[in-house]
Amino acid sequence: MTQFTGQKLLVAPLDWGLGHATRCIPLIKGLLAEDCEVWLAGEGAQEILLRKEFPSLPFLYLPGYRVRYARTGRGLLWRLLMQGPGFRQTIKFENHWLNKKIEEHRFDTVISDNRYGLYNEKINCVFITHQLSIKTGMGKWTEKILQRINYRYINRFTECWVPDRKGENNLAGELSHPEKLPSIPVKYIGPLSRFEKDSAPIIKDHMLVILSGPEPQRSILEDKIVDNIAHYKGSAVVIRGLPADASIIPSTNTILFYNHLPAADLQKEIEKAEWIIGRTGYSTVMDITTMQKKSILIPTPGQPEQEYLAKYLMKNNLAFCVKQKEFSLQKALADAKTFEFNYV
Repeated sequence: MTQFTGQKLLVAPLDWGLGHATRCIPLIKGLLAEDCEVWLAGEGAQEILLRKEFPSLPFLYLPGYRVRYARTGRGLLWRLLMQGPGFRQTIKFENHWLNKKIEEHRFDTVISDNRYGLYNEKINCVFITHQLSIKTGMGKWTEKILQRINYRYINRFTECWVPDRKGENNLAGELSHPEKLPSIPVKYIGPLSRFEKDSAPIIKDHMLVILSGPEPQRSILEDKIVDNIAHYKGSAVVIRGLPADASIIPSTNTILFYNHLPAADLQKEIEKAEWIIGRTGYSTVMDITTMQKKSILIPTPGQPEQEYLAKYLMKNNLAFCVKQKEFSLQKALADAKTFEFNYV
């Protein structure tokens, strides 16, 4: 971080779920520790989350990609392809927006978490991604085509940061360690988590459920969890991943529901949980491995990246994973108790 000491920076995460925003939190804290003037950009749930974590930082409104997901995994790829022209327009808009903001606010550096349009030749522009290789579920040839398109955009930036370890001892496998890298400098900066492992005592049979990701799959999994957890004999906390939602699910004596928790409160819940249940989103993976927690992770149907990560995590004994359509809390817990977790 010392390369940015005293600079004025803009940090902007992608709006596909909350993971891109949450993994920017440790970066922002590091920049503030280096006496940087940090500005943030985004909208919606990402804005609410970051404003809660950093209420004193200036925030600029920047519309997101607003991806629309299918209800079934089979329909997801087609829906994403149909939105392709809209994504390209969003990237163009981002670039024009950034050019104006640089002139207006005189930023020294921009840090973009997977927002492809936030590049400018006049200043230092960093692109953050763990997906140098993009999984499609449709074969290697489609993945090579997407990688070329991906690199075409990434190479417009000054450098690329990958939130993973370099070498074999990594969390994302082929996603972050492809055979070919972008032509700009690539730095492996290690996993990014807003949490730090502590030695707080674990409560036996206490479970933490962290829901996340885009709709409608977030709600589909939530419905499954609510149905299953009603019969759970232990205690549990369910974080719904809805920082902007006013509606609530009533809690009981043993099952507590929260729409959202700030990082400090969420860390306390993670520390005392014996089991974590969540998605195989990469930010969740970085969090549970940092905290070295036993986890049951469920890939979002139709998201090849998460489906690949689930297989990779199981193979390397980093998390127990199960498909959403096959999920049963009782069976998943029974199987996970015989799984040998191997923390990195």
